[in-house]
Amino acid sequence: MSLLRLTFLGTSAAQPTLHRGLSGLAVKADADLLLFDCGEGSQRQMVRFGTGFTVDAAFFTHFHADHYLGIIGFLRTLGMMGRTSPMHLYGPAPARRLLHQAVHLGLESTAFPVEIHELKDGDVVRRGGYAVHAVGVDHRIHALGYVLAEDDRPGKFHLEKARELGVPEGPAFGKLQKGEAVTLEDGRVVKPEDVLGEARAGRRLVISGDTRPCPALVQASKDADLLVHESTFSDDEQERAQETRHSTAREAGQVAQSAGAKRLILTHLSSRHDTDPGKLLAQAREAFKGPVEVAFDGLTVELPLRD
Repeated sequence: MSLLRLTFLGTSAAQPTLHRGLSGLAVKADADLLLFDCGEGSQRQMVRFGTGFTVDAAFFTHFHADHYLGIIGFLRTLGMMGRTSPMHLYGPAPARRLLHQAVHLGLESTAFPVEIHELKDGDVVRRGGYAVHAVGVDHRIHALGYVLAEDDRPGKFHLEKARELGVPEGPAFGKLQKGEAVTLEDGRVVKPEDVLGEARAGRRLVISGDTRPCPALVQASKDADLLVHESTFSDDEQERAQETRHSTAREAGQVAQSAGAKRLILTHLSSRHDTDPGKLLAQAREAFKGPVEVAFDGLTVELPLRD
């Protein structure tokens, strides 16, 4: 997997504002396009920010209305555009019931297969070159965070060593770089470990969804390249955060710091912080010593490969 790019479609909590749409995050993982939540209006944001509509799968963190109602219209749009390939929808209970209702709302049936998968803490969805791990988090209803974990990449290819061993340049080099052994004309077998350095760790993207700070998310965020964490409230709204099972920006910073995450992005902002999230940013920075920023609709972030 070479490309890992995030586009924030919606960064507001509970209700849209003039500047922020409801929760939605598009992730381009090499050839795949994934959605994490699909709030009302997400498809318009996809047009606005140029993500395209070739979504392979959608992962829902939970089923409060502001996180999933957008999938109803989006599926209809895909049908009108002539989609025929299956769409996979994933989420915590009651995903099967609620998403079935969403898929079958209205008189028209979808012109393409929609496959619904119910996930629980610890479940893993394998895809090409990476996996999506479900993490149980602490919200008012069944809720999941997600970890997109790239497979380890082969170590650096030592060109001179391959030449010394008599490996012909061309397809044989490619096989070794993919982890396949090569048999030379003289019968000798050259193994990948003969010409490759140590494997390089894959990237880790963590998406909290709606949650209170919790040990499971801290553990899941260990050494994450990026933690996208909700930060609905500020310090002076701590009581409200606990009541609604959301996090403050400072708490998001504490999770990132405890986990040793490399970078933190705050999202899911209460409307009172809509146009001036400076307080949230300052409080998160007091708790987290790494780079931190506040997401806005249309923010695009590309995660570089690890060395």
